[in-house]
Amino acid sequence: MKVLILINKIGLGDCVIHINYIHEISKKYKKPVSILAKENTRAKDLFRDDPHIDEVITLDRLNDNSGSHDGLNGFFKLARDIKDKRFDEVFIFNSSIRYYLICKFAGIKKIAQYPLFKKKGQHVVNTAKIFTENELNKIVSTKPKLLISEEKILSARKDISQSHKNIVLGISASGPTKRWGIANFIRLIEKINEKLPSKFYLAAGKNDQKLIDEILNSNIGPNCISLNNLKISEMMPIIANCNLYCGNDTGFMHISAALNLKTIALFMDSPVLAYGKYSENISVIIPEGETEETTTHNTLGADKISFDRVYDKCIKLLSN
Repeated sequence: MKVLILINKIGLGDCVIHINYIHEISKKYKKPVSILAKENTRAKDLFRDDPHIDEVITLDRLNDNSGSHDGLNGFFKLARDIKDKRFDEVFIFNSSIRYYLICKFAGIKKIAQYPLFKKKGQHVVNTAKIFTENELNKIVSTKPKLLISEEKILSARKDISQSHKNIVLGISASGPTKRWGIANFIRLIEKINEKLPSKFYLAAGKNDQKLIDEILNSNIGPNCISLNNLKISEMMPIIANCNLYCGNDTGFMHISAALNLKTIALFMDSPVLAYGKYSENISVIIPEGETEETTTHNTLGADKISFDRVYDKCIKLLSN
């Protein structure tokens, strides 16, 4: 039995959220599965050491519709690409008729998929959980676990001193309204370091060098290390050796939680109930005056994240 799992999501965090469902499907068949996912999910990096994943196939669809799997020609190319792999079954984690038909054209006999034409209002975690449980006929945890080799973790540990706390700071985000100010992070670094001597690992995207430089050029810069020039697969063993993640709702937040770090997630303009409640590793901080239910898209609460709440939560989790 050769199994394909199709995840038509655009973000790294979305891919992380689906990890446990992938693992459970692999366990059912007692063999690794293949994943079809977009390049920007970083699935190849995330699953490089995962024994449950046999292969990651790139879904080449782009925002400007210029990908090799876009359009009518792309429809048939993807069907051919999948057919060449000779899959027996596919699990499609979305409601698109396009992918149902592609898998039909690819000759896959058994197709399991979200209800067709019901994309609107789907909860990224709950919908995936219900779908997987219905297909496997068992209760499935929502908590993901990233699997990386113990050798890589131990190798990274040699370069990370245990004489102080090691903290991952997620300073980037998918947009400016989802980002706590860099001045706040600099102040947080300084204050934590006064209380508990620490090293801070700066996790950000390729376009966030300016934010990184602001911290590195500050008075507390010598205590900070940028991860910006590393691949995700190179960052993960370092993150796995840290004591805490604190930062914005970003892909690095989801990675940290899936590597079993205590994770402080700052939600100011994205839905807490969708992305902040699936793992007990995640502690959410929301804007003053908001609730977890009201903190969602267009909350625009970056200026209402309490510095004292963030600092106090960091010290509490680092002290336990």
